[in-house]
Amino acid sequence: MTFTTPLKQNSIKMMLLGSGELGKEVAIEAMRLGVEVIAVDKYENAPAQMVANRAYTINMKDKCELLELIRKEKPTYILPEVEAISIEALFEAENEGFCVIPNAKAVSLTMNRRGIREFVANEMKVKTSKFLFAKSLEELIEATKKIGFPCVIKPVMSSSGHGQSVCHSIDDVENSFNKAKEARGDASELIVEEFITFDYEITLLTIRNSTDTIFCQPIGHIQKGGDYIYSWQPMKMSKKAIKNAKEIAKKVTDGLGGRGLFGVELFVKGDEVYFSEVSPRPHDTGMVTMITQSLSEFALHVRAILDLPLEFRFLSAGASAAFKSKIDSLEPTFTFPEDAFKANCDIRVFGKPESHEGRRMAVVLVADDEDGLSAKKKAKKIVKKITEQN
Repeated sequence: MTFTTPLKQNSIKMMLLGSGELGKEVAIEAMRLGVEVIAVDKYENAPAQMVANRAYTINMKDKCELLELIRKEKPTYILPEVEAISIEALFEAENEGFCVIPNAKAVSLTMNRRGIREFVANEMKVKTSKFLFAKSLEELIEATKKIGFPCVIKPVMSSSGHGQSVCHSIDDVENSFNKAKEARGDASELIVEEFITFDYEITLLTIRNSTDTIFCQPIGHIQKGGDYIYSWQPMKMSKKAIKNAKEIAKKVTDGLGGRGLFGVELFVKGDEVYFSEVSPRPHDTGMVTMITQSLSEFALHVRAILDLPLEFRFLSAGASAAFKSKIDSLEPTFTFPEDAFKANCDIRVFGKPESHEGRRMAVVLVADDEDGLSAKKKAKKIVKKITEQN
């Protein structure tokens, strides 16, 4: 286990492609181990850029621009943190000998819902909801008729639930089509999914180094419009459901390969478990691990990339609650209640340079000796007391 010092000839260098709140925590954990961090994003003063050794603002969808930066910086590891990246640049960088985390193929498959769903269902033979794809309103209407109502409609490529909706009848299809088309990301094709009447959904953080695969305790979460609002850990599950969840997560991540942390999203109905999605990077619902574990998901991600041991302790049940802005501001200002500073609480203000309605700006973390759902109630009360100033 050899470590280096930043800004030296032999420095271990991590390049973050996407520098939001999750990338910021990855940067901090990497720098704690003496890793040099280069933070890249499409806008200036993104959260991770403000804590990195160097920062660049580029169009990451531009293959030439991205490759030029990679060749200039020569990072030891390239960490795609968002979907809006030139996948052609990543494949070419990998062919030139650069290490993409977990690998360019996994990034390519997971950034597009067609790619990952067909890979998991057809190649891995893992249980998923029924699904079809559509490129036009006419194709979408036919697909919804075949899948049945209600169904879920999403762009094949988007983040944080943008463009996702539940379609309850044929009369809703056009509205769902328009919502998906307005989403950021690639809405040239839509996926129509069977609506599973699941009991709950979880994120199973799955971490791989070169020799081991380990799991964090399951994380329950509540989403609104496909975007995370609350998460808690552990989610109470039957032993059989946990076993099934781990088997699916390991099969999918083994298929994708590489090192690092994967956020595997699963639907659970009784003891039955269905695959939903997977992100080859830290997951927003996993921010709860910053208060529940001795090593957060971000620390585990960095250790897995560096091929270090992955041992950690689960400290306490806990929960997270996302604070989303209700106003547009060029000088975001927040007031937190005193409850947020109690011994069992913590907060993270992401430091985004601008706020707008619906943008995630901070997270409240609460530990609870009782259970995760109790912590969620407390976190929910605190986040509701946060106020903003224009």
